[in-house]
Amino acid sequence: MLSQTAIYALRAMACLATLPRDTSVRAKDLSGFTGVPPHYLSKIMRRLVLAGLLDSQKGHGGGFKLSRPTDEITFAEILRATDGMLTPEVCAFGWGRCSGESPCPLHPSWSRLLEAFDSWTGDTTLAEAAASGVDVTQLGK
Repeated sequence: MLSQTAIYALRAMACLATLPRDTSVRAKDLSGFTGVPPHYLSKIMRRLVLAGLLDSQKGHGGGFKLSRPTDEITFAEILRATDGMLTPEVCAFGWGRCSGESPCPLHPSWSRLLEAFDSWTGDTTLAEAAASGVDVTQLGK
């Protein structure tokens, strides 16, 4: 349902959320923690910086860190930054567009899925990942 890019973005952001506030992580280390290939991760991180979800610092002591507290960053923001949101304009049946007035056979169930997905992404923040208690620095070891 989600693209690989969207899943990797959620993975990277969740990883950063588990670290102490204002902790910067180098892309190379984040790649090791998450299992996301370094070059792919760099492109994702750039998109998240451009979306205002991450701060980045080059040089010694640099890296990536969350731009806001974990309870202020929703999954929806992360997915929008990586084009990972489901689009209601796309007909699941392949008709291009459908609506309540001109529905395809899948329209009622697809609409419920979209509503549930929008609710989940809009209501879920990185605070859930932060509360997981997982030590990401031990991942991949």
